[in-house]
Amino acid sequence: MLHRWLCAIALLSMGLCSQSSAETWPTKPIRAIVPYSPGSATDIIPRTVFAQVEKQLGQPIIIENRDGGASTIGTAAVAKSEPDGYTFLVASSAYTTVPLTVANLPYDPVRDLTAVIPLANMANVLVISPAKGIKTVGEFVTAARAQRGSMNYVTIGAGSAAHLNSERFRLAARFEAQPIPFKGSPAGLTEVVAGRVDFYFCPLLPALGLIRDGKLTALAVSSSQRAPNLPDVPTTVEAGFPNSEYNFWFGVFAPAKTPPEIIQRLYEEIAKALQDPGVREKLAKLAVQPMPMTPAQFNDYVRKELEQNAALVKAAGIKPQ
Repeated sequence: MLHRWLCAIALLSMGLCSQSSAETWPTKPIRAIVPYSPGSATDIIPRTVFAQVEKQLGQPIIIENRDGGASTIGTAAVAKSEPDGYTFLVASSAYTTVPLTVANLPYDPVRDLTAVIPLANMANVLVISPAKGIKTVGEFVTAARAQRGSMNYVTIGAGSAAHLNSERFRLAARFEAQPIPFKGSPAGLTEVVAGRVDFYFCPLLPALGLIRDGKLTALAVSSSQRAPNLPDVPTTVEAGFPNSEYNFWFGVFAPAKTPPEIIQRLYEEIAKALQDPGVREKLAKLAVQPMPMTPAQFNDYVRKELEQNAALVKAAGIKPQ
């Protein structure tokens, strides 16, 4: 009987401690590691949201940029950090492609980290030079098939969002094309505007000004829904190409053993910040859309996307490097 009472007291104490840790957290500054350089969308978006979150929490959120290794350096740092609720990761959808395209990955994306909440979804837009005289996705695909593999497209390296987005659409539309790697969007966009590269599934934000100035033609967006900034541009699925959808998202992850009470609290605070009118206005100017999910829904989404991308990488013949 005494043993049962002691066990009951121990379990009650553990529950009270977990509740107390969630209620008192945070008691010191939080680190949010971004595995990309300053100024990237994966850097700008969390800065916009976390400025509001830190007001709500009463503690600063310090964004630390640790780029390199195709995002693996910063991601591995979070995966190996103490699961105490004071270190988090801000990743892009590359989180579900890098494990398939980088050899000897220093972390496991499912076992070592857990999803907290998506911050936003940015449409990738299929752009071409207006000089090509193509006005619709159907016309584009007809031209691509006629070129029998001589068409080319922008990537920001093997396995990048631009690469996999283009391959998903290419496979869905059944035409051949060759990837041309660039160091970043500006260089790729310059070549598409000049007509030296045929097309680019580009994040909407860097392409939007060129589209509005008439220097690029926007044929479609690859996201699940139309982009509010380009309401007349259809999605690739609407344009008649099933299984061509590709979402370019940004989200928060934590070390896998972080107390679930703290995960829930962080989720609630970020979700609250995303509903703030000022934050929503700033995110709209960044050409991103909401992507509301609970931690459980986001974890399921990530696992499913890893499976889908594994099939895509295999079909496209992309080898880990």
